[in-house]
Amino acid sequence: MNLSFEVFPPKKDGSFDTAFEVVERLAEYQPQFISVTYGAGGSKSKKTLEIASHIHNECRTMAVAHLTCVGNTRSEIVERCRELEAHNVMHVLALRGDRPKDMPDEQYNAREFIYATDLIRFIRENSGLHVMAACYPEKHFEAPSMEADLAVMKEKQDLGVEEYISQMFFDNRLFYEFLEKARAIGITKPIHAGIMPLTSAKQLGTSVSLSGSSVPKALSDLIAAYAENPEDMYQAGIEYAAAQIADLREHGVDGVHIYTMNKPKVVGDILRILGGE
Repeated sequence: MNLSFEVFPPKKDGSFDTAFEVVERLAEYQPQFISVTYGAGGSKSKKTLEIASHIHNECRTMAVAHLTCVGNTRSEIVERCRELEAHNVMHVLALRGDRPKDMPDEQYNAREFIYATDLIRFIRENSGLHVMAACYPEKHFEAPSMEADLAVMKEKQDLGVEEYISQMFFDNRLFYEFLEKARAIGITKPIHAGIMPLTSAKQLGTSVSLSGSSVPKALSDLIAAYAENPEDMYQAGIEYAAAQIADLREHGVDGVHIYTMNKPKVVGDILRILGGE
């Protein structure tokens, strides 16, 4: 089974050494690729480039740079693509991205890229980059229906997307249902299952609530039982994620993409459980 990881750039300019240590430790697990997130409106684009370049050129691991368009012009996207190519980073995850909090309505309404599909088309026409895209096992929150969301996913493939990374989910049954529907409408490209290890109760109020992912009873019971004990919560969260991944592996999924939160120890602990089965 192919494993891949997501990391994010440092918030402070002086923290690159730590970020490099994170990706170097993750690269030791020989993932298929490591993706690097991108700040709202491109606020961390230079940091994304620097981390992705280190992954590819120093760690000798495939880097996938997130590229968002909500706050960028066409000329800025061309510049980003040229910079990536100059550093031999040839894979991007093309996303619309979140609206920056300080972006006025006038600027938002006049943006040059409305949807991720617009960005995908533009990248394919103006660069030699390989394009990945996001997909949503429980439907994008703005989509009117799962069918409409799947149609957009199919459009992304038709525009040249080569692989997909899914939004995080905690119920594998929902992912399998999504996968069946996607294949039924002709989506043939690899789909990497997004797994977020919940190692602290507060993650429910941040990453999980923002993603819109549903929380099954087994996981909510686990959090209720261990929320007040950080060590037990950590271990229970690791075991839950490992069980998810083991089941996905048994079902022969294309790959598993772990949202690491820049914590290589989490990945190592999960892989130790999986290796001990």
